[in-house]
Amino acid sequence: MSAKRKILVTSALPYANGQLHLGHLMEQIQTDIWVRFQKSMGHECMYVCADDTHGTAVMLRAEKEGKSPEAWIEKMNADHKADSEGFLIGHDNYYSTHSNENQHYAELIYSRLKENGHIKVKTIRQLYDPEKEIFLADRFVKGTCPKCKSEDQYGDACEVCSATYEPNELINPKSAYTGATPIEKESEHFFFDLPQFQTMLQEWTRSGTLQDSVANKLSEWLDSGLQAWDISRDAPYFGFEIPGAPGKYFYVWLDAPIGYMASFKNLCDRTDGLNFDDYWSKDSDAELYHFIGKDIINFHALFWPAMLTSAEFKTPDGVFAHGYITVNGEKMSKSRGTFIMASTYLKHLSPEYLRYYYAAKLGYGVEDIDLNLTDFAQRVNTDLVNKFVNIASRCAGFIKKGGGKLSDNIAEPELLDEVLGSKNLIASLYESREFSKAVREIMRLVDKANEYIQAKEPWALAKDESKAQEVQDICSMGIHLFRALSIYLGPVLPALNEKVRAFLNVDSLDFTDLDTTLTGHAINKFKPLLTRIDMKQIDALLEESKGDAARESGKKAPAAKPEKPSKSAKTTKSESETIEFGDFAKVDLRIARVIKADHVEGADKLLQLQLDVGNGETRQVFSGIKSHYQPEDLIGKNLVLVYNLAPRKMRFGLSEGMVLAAGEGKNLWIMEGADDIPPGTKIS
Repeated sequence: MSAKRKILVTSALPYANGQLHLGHLMEQIQTDIWVRFQKSMGHECMYVCADDTHGTAVMLRAEKEGKSPEAWIEKMNADHKADSEGFLIGHDNYYSTHSNENQHYAELIYSRLKENGHIKVKTIRQLYDPEKEIFLADRFVKGTCPKCKSEDQYGDACEVCSATYEPNELINPKSAYTGATPIEKESEHFFFDLPQFQTMLQEWTRSGTLQDSVANKLSEWLDSGLQAWDISRDAPYFGFEIPGAPGKYFYVWLDAPIGYMASFKNLCDRTDGLNFDDYWSKDSDAELYHFIGKDIINFHALFWPAMLTSAEFKTPDGVFAHGYITVNGEKMSKSRGTFIMASTYLKHLSPEYLRYYYAAKLGYGVEDIDLNLTDFAQRVNTDLVNKFVNIASRCAGFIKKGGGKLSDNIAEPELLDEVLGSKNLIASLYESREFSKAVREIMRLVDKANEYIQAKEPWALAKDESKAQEVQDICSMGIHLFRALSIYLGPVLPALNEKVRAFLNVDSLDFTDLDTTLTGHAINKFKPLLTRIDMKQIDALLEESKGDAARESGKKAPAAKPEKPSKSAKTTKSESETIEFGDFAKVDLRIARVIKADHVEGADKLLQLQLDVGNGETRQVFSGIKSHYQPEDLIGKNLVLVYNLAPRKMRFGLSEGMVLAAGEGKNLWIMEGADDIPPGTKIS
């Protein structure tokens, strides 16, 4: 193993003016996967974050909610923590920028900037809302772009033509608070003299710290010449007052990144042996990384490293930017219900579904990624339930029947070596944040494991008692493969990793454990690990999200339109006639697990199913569900089989029973049994 590394990781601080949504969670999940991978490799890696609590927007939101800013940010902090924990984000510390530690380091850094001659004071003319009696930040002025004449643009940049300008350059500017026409007022402001760091930043941004595309973008700004950065705001303002300057406050973007330092300092003060200077001093050999969105790269890759350099602190070893999240190919929309809050998602779906889907999409670059909800459900159901978990569910029962211990033999050492031999490749892909490539490689190995089990057909061999050891060897091999694959997916699926650890009866499932093999090892009873996503869950999620948006805007949520009963819902007298118990008792219903499913050549409606019906018996059933299910979506599912239905000879082959479904026509759902019910169990 490589030498043990000391790593400190942060993600951008969520702003305390609202709830977390799935865009925030993409960044936290990306960061958490990387951190969990580092810990799995045995490195000392810590992940700290905090709420970004200061600024005019927070102050006004608190006022709107009838709370003090302090009470509001306390509520937001509790909500944000709960959402992050719900998505299994393993923060070592989650703190707040409204803290004594943050004030200390903000004042310390400011004093060093001032001592080093990097603070200038000058009088500026600024837009002022005469009704609200407040100076207007750039984003709280809207008007017509002075370049392309697009209306309803912010006071710092046009979203149509990407031009940048000063708020007072807008045509017909209006206050975003009151709609009043702003007036100009003079005010004395403090500026960080960023141009003095032109040469330093040109070198730093090309040092490998940034992605190439980000460095290229920043070079455009550097080549055009840097401007002094306004780091002060006038009262009323929620934040830290600048020492020696009554009525002047640190701009939120000065103390926000300092929140990384403050959160870590708070962790150090509560943790024996953890020293702040070991990570933040200028000559520290620890590694420091920031995960951020591409919209705030200028703060993290220009202002922040320049401030740290002046104040003689360590600059980041890497600033990793990502793109935006879209839903179903479009910007998140409140009216369509695709502006999804983290807490609302957690009411309907497992956090690990989203963690896996994001991992399958995220790469090294800053491209936007799309959360296509149909693809999301299909990918989770196919990759995780039908393929990955299916490896263990197909093998575990045979191991328990054979005494509960894995075989002393390695049935296919070459195959196991191939899977274990992918460790370095998968590790390098995690390290370089190429998560989507890592997932593709892992799923390639999952397919190989399933192909091995399918080719060996232990359920068929189990019919012959003399083949008991061979069955044990094959299924033990399946468990060895499943263990390795679980380790590879561990950073993405930490809760599932813990369930697998309990099933395998081991202390850990880390990358460092891949050097050992569990021959002759006793495992525990297999329990269901994941359930499939039903599109009804997604429909319910979108519907509730529309209500969230309505409540946030103060509007009444639209009432759900009542559905008209379908023709199939109506019952005739003959359909509702009663039967005697003896009639019902004649039907032998049993649980049957799908071990193979295929399209039927020449048949428009049929799928061919191979079913495990218990006691080593398999049956073939042709079912008219092709228009509703893909074959790969059925593998590993427990279905309800009419066991004693007379076999029916069809031109495609013999159908030995019938699986049950509800509904008809376009609305049809195959009947499923719980994943932990053994095949062959009678239904009564």
